[in-house]
Amino acid sequence: MIAFQSKLPQTGTNIFTVMSALAQQAGAINLSQGFPDFDCPPELIKLTNQAMQQGHNQYAPMAGVLPLREAIAAKTQELYGATYHPENEITITAGGTQAIFTAICATIHPNDEVIIFEPAYDCYAPAIQLMGGVVKRLELEPPDYRINWNMVRRLVSSRTKMIILNSPHNPTGTVLQEEDIRELINLTHKTDILILSDEVYEHIIFDGQPHRSMARYPELAERSLIVASFGKLFHITGWKIGYCMAPVWLMNEFRKIHQFNVFSVNTPMQFALAKFMQVKEAYLELSDFYQQKRDFFRAGLESSRFKLLPCAGSYFQSVNYSTITNENDVDFAKQLIRENGVAAIPNSAFYNKKTDFGILRFCFAKKQETLAKALEQLLKA
Repeated sequence: MIAFQSKLPQTGTNIFTVMSALAQQAGAINLSQGFPDFDCPPELIKLTNQAMQQGHNQYAPMAGVLPLREAIAAKTQELYGATYHPENEITITAGGTQAIFTAICATIHPNDEVIIFEPAYDCYAPAIQLMGGVVKRLELEPPDYRINWNMVRRLVSSRTKMIILNSPHNPTGTVLQEEDIRELINLTHKTDILILSDEVYEHIIFDGQPHRSMARYPELAERSLIVASFGKLFHITGWKIGYCMAPVWLMNEFRKIHQFNVFSVNTPMQFALAKFMQVKEAYLELSDFYQQKRDFFRAGLESSRFKLLPCAGSYFQSVNYSTITNENDVDFAKQLIRENGVAAIPNSAFYNKKTDFGILRFCFAKKQETLAKALEQLLKA
């Protein structure tokens, strides 16, 4: 036997893989994983093909092709009034998850403490642990999942290095409010605490609410690494292209890691995205596009036995199923696949302690006919 010690001994197959496999086996409608079942804009495919034919098929610059970084800088300036220099404050990454991992790898040392809010996207804690950091968790509760900032203050210590935020939030669909921003500014004032802001759903926010990016607030932007995703923006999750923005001193550290774990990202797709971003409607109309899907899905569930939780952003709808059964959420999610032919994600999977509030998460980034068929099946539950 070869002696070997796992670096993540408690980590197994994630719930997304499990539920998708069960859905495939049962021929169920997969509303579990967060990706669209419709195509990206045809023009984006055309532009990618053109870039390939024009010879953009070799390594891109480590930081990403300059026209794309310039397009991101222009969008950020226009939407949030924030200036990020394309040369040294924006880096193109192989998706949002790689950007998150790189940001944590570049900033967290052994015994540094990082505050995260659960339910949380499942890549945060493992990356912190791999760097020898200490995860400090604050559990948020349904139905509103609001952050109790007094509890956050109790978690802060002399070792606190970073706070990770996600708005719009996966899986709950909540968004940061102005009072959250004020609390965050006060909490981090005159400290060395960094912020990692996961903003991959920045353009999927509903009912006329603004996206409160860290970039909007100079006091927060100066200490923030902001992560975004083209996969969410243009329905191209399989392309795995995102980016990170940060002040130059932080971006210098980010790039030290980026150059060794990825170095550069798909070249022709970057050129295509740079041109496609000139059509601002492609991302400015995204909220309306997904709000129609959210409203259709919510309206369809109104007469069901599921209780709808608020959804202010992202493309996820959470429901409480306590009027249907008292089964734990994992078992009930599996039952839904077997008996109703619809796959969802149990929200306990987003808690380290597998805290079970009887909540499931559905993804509504699907074709209208997919959602209609799923609703028909869910109404029988």
